[in-house]
Formats: sequence, structure tokens, C-alpha cells
Amino acid sequence: MRNIDIIKRLYNNYTKQFLPKILLSVFFSVLVAGSTASIAWLLDPAIKKIFIDKDQTLVLVIPFAIILAFSTKGTSLYFAKTILIKVGQEITKILQFQVMKSIINADSQIVDKKHSGKFISHLTFDVGMITNLVSTVILNITKDTLTLIGLLGVMFYQNWRLALFAIIMIPLASFAARSLGKRMGKVTIEAADRAGELTSYLLEVFKNHKIIKIFQKENFEFSRTEKFINNLKEKVIKIETVLVRASPIMETLTGFMIAGLIFYSGKLILKNQIDINSFFSFLAAMMLAYQPVRSLATLNMGINQGLAAAKRILPIIDIK
Repeated sequence: MRNIDIIKRLYNNYTKQFLPKILLSVFFSVLVAGSTASIAWLLDPAIKKIFIDKDQTLVLVIPFAIILAFSTKGTSLYFAKTILIKVGQEITKILQFQVMKSIINADSQIVDKKHSGKFISHLTFDVGMITNLVSTVILNITKDTLTLIGLLGVMFYQNWRLALFAIIMIPLASFAARSLGKRMGKVTIEAADRAGELTSYLLEVFKNHKIIKIFQKENFEFSRTEKFINNLKEKVIKIETVLVRASPIMETLTGFMIAGLIFYSGKLILKNQIDINSFFSFLAAMMLAYQPVRSLATLNMGINQGLAAAKRILPIIDIK
């Protein structure tokens, strides 16, 4: 099954029915983006009018506007997240019910081919990955894309030369995340398999506990337990390592960007091609843009995890 077919099916079968709620979350994401951009923009008049021109009429107005912008951002983000948390849990319920219904209706020989621990892993691990794809990933794509657009607008408004310089970071971050996303899809599949094996083994221990005691096989089972847990541990370490691998890449790119920005803007200030207040407003916009750029660059990992999980879940739901 191709990734595009999986995405279409997830939308048509699960996400589409919650579209009004998702659109409401998108509306709050627009407020988050607008308030974030306004925070950076307000630094321009704040520095120019209050600190340079010493205009006392805006001493109360601008701080109040900044408080309002931050409050709007926090409240809107809260509502956007809580709406999609509820949507995500509804989708989780539907997926888990469909998987269980398919298992109950399936022929015994089909169920016997796969240990029950594998099915439990699908119901917990895989469903969680799909829920993350259709809820958290959707929220981050809309929120961070709109926020980035708003901040880029502020950056171009302040100085188009500096804005073009700062945009270089976006394709670099996306390129770095693409290779990490492919690796993430692979290790997620392996981790799901190890989790299923551990669950299967635990069920065997519970089922045959008396036999283990009768034949005094405790030490043998200790070694098997250590083996299964170690296998899962190694895969989880791989997943977490791939996830945090994006941090040094993004931090290094950001360091180069800020250093280059300060160097270039210093020359523009000396030539009187940019005001100091415009520079600080631009710098604030660029620093605020760091989070959405980083989030968008790593979204590829969450998408790959969700698609890999869907490739394991959907065939079970399709069992006749």
C-alpha cells in the first residue's frame, strides 16, 4: 500500500468526520500565528517610540499590547491542543474497536498465525502512532506553517535583504530532517516488533506460571526475560537517538544563521540602511521562527512513524 493511499484512507475513514473540530483548531492556530507575529512586530514601535524618541504616550499602550498578544497566543494554543486531543482519542477508540472487531470475526487459523502479543502491540503501540499522525502532526503542520508565514511577513516588512538571508535555514533544515525521517520509519517498525515479542512472552509466562514452578525453570525464564527486555531497550534507544539527532543539527544551523545575520546587519546599520529598532524587531521574529522551523523539520519523523504503523494496522482491519 502506497503512502498516498494510506493518507487518503486515514482521511476518508477517520479524520473526515471530525473536520469541523479540526477546522476550529485551525482557527485557533491562526490566532497563535497572528499573535506570535505581532509580538515580534511590537518591538519595533516599542524601541523606537519609547527608548529612542522617548514618547511617553505609548509607555502603557505597547506593554499592554504585548501582554494581550502573549495571552492570546497561550489561550489559543490551549484550545487548539485540547480540541485535537479529544479528536485523537476518538480516532483511537474507532481504530481499536475496528481491530478488535476484525480479530473476533476472523477465522481461528488467521489469529493463530500471529501471537496475541503482536495484536496487543498493534492495539497500543501502533494505534498511538496513527493517532499522533492524525492529531498532533496536523496541529503542528497548521500552527507552525502559519506562524512561520506570519513571522516571515514581519521579517520582510523590516528588511527584505535580511529576510532573504534568513530563509536559507528553512530548506537546509528540511533536507537534514528528510534522512532522519526515513531512519525513524525503519526503527519504529523494529521497535513495534520487539514490543510485540515482549508482550507475547509475558502472556506465556502468565499462562504457564504453574508449569514453570513445577519444573523449576525460573532461572531459564530469567534469561529469556532479560533477552526480550534488552531487545526492546535497544530499539527504543535507537528511536530516541534518532529523535534527538535533529537537535544538534538545528542548533548548529541556527548558530550559523544568527552569526551571519549579526555580521550582515552590522554592515547595514553602519551604512544607515536599517534602523536599530527594525533590527531588534527582525531578530525577535527570526528567534521566534526557530521553533516552528525546527518543528516542521522534524514532522517528517512523526509522519513516517504513523504511516509505518498504519501499514501494520489496516491489513488487520481488512481481514475478512
